[in-house]
Amino acid sequence: MSDILDEAHSIMQCKECPWYKSCVMPMRFTAEDIRQQIEQSAPAMGAGQPLDPNMQNLMSSLATSAQNSLVEACPIFIERLRANPKLTQRIKEIMQNWGKAEDTTD
Repeated sequence: MSDILDEAHSIMQCKECPWYKSCVMPMRFTAEDIRQQIEQSAPAMGAGQPLDPNMQNLMSSLATSAQNSLVEACPIFIERLRANPKLTQRIKEIMQNWGKAEDTTD
């Protein structure tokens, strides 16, 4: 009985969630966002001073690579993925086979 209540609770949370219908989206941030975060977390590192070009290039590279590997997702979606390995595997299979089914119908 508790399984049914847990699922009903998740459905209600999902419908009330501000993420509704956009459970997953890529994170977006820039080198400037990273620079601001570094300054906020370590103000003694020379806040207000311009960064040298090598450090600016490093932060741009970090921002680009992080955007390609991180995703922002609603907590309910993450919980469901963690709780159900079969769901995770199914999503992985769909992504690995993306476009193959479309190619066979042409």
